[in-house]
Amino acid sequence: MALKFGAYVSTAETDYGTVLLDERAGEYWELNPTGTLVVSTLMAGGDEADAVVALTDEFDISPAQAKRDVDALVLRLRTSGLAE
Repeated sequence: MALKFGAYVSTAETDYGTVLLDERAGEYWELNPTGTLVVSTLMAGGDEADAVVALTDEFDISPAQAKRDVDALVLRLRTSGLAE
């Protein structure tokens, strides 16, 4: 399922990944390069399976580990209220 951030979330690319700002709470979230790849894949309309493939293509990681990482990040972003 595609990912969409709420209107109150600002993003900025950095040399190391992506920073998310929750303007409601004034909290920053920092995504490393793997998290950035997952989020960019999902925001481009891909689903979790696409994000798993993107991770395994880009990094030395097993499909099982990539799936766990994608699922954990998506769950965390949704339960925090940052993403829909």
